[in-house]
Amino acid sequence: MSRMIWCRPRAVIEKFIPNEYIAACGDSGTVYNFECNAGIKYNGDDNYHYNVWTSSGRMLTDRDSGYYGPCGATHQADSNDEFLNGYIDDIYTYENENIPVIIWTDHGTDVHCTTNLDMSQWSTAKS
Repeated sequence: MSRMIWCRPRAVIEKFIPNEYIAACGDSGTVYNFECNAGIKYNGDDNYHYNVWTSSGRMLTDRDSGYYGPCGATHQADSNDEFLNGYIDDIYTYENENIPVIIWTDHGTDVHCTTNLDMSQWSTAKS
């Protein structure tokens, strides 16, 4: 005779942690023309008025390190460089805009962002 035991149903909840790194697989030797166009460009120091976060919540800019502002330039970024998913927010507004962007840090020296989220549409060249 088998015994049946009643167990209370339970749900298992897992925390979703998005991957912030975008790999450009199979594109070795390719250079992306990365346009730094995310946000509104103002003149002078007023141009730097955005905080930048990765999709995992890591802040890349702040008052001490300097805020982000679009330079409007097209940078040449090697396909082996790190591209991050993230968003920007204007520090002068109460609203959190959470504008989705792809972030390129120019080998960790500077932050550049684009609103063109489809890397397959970026123009490329061979290095």
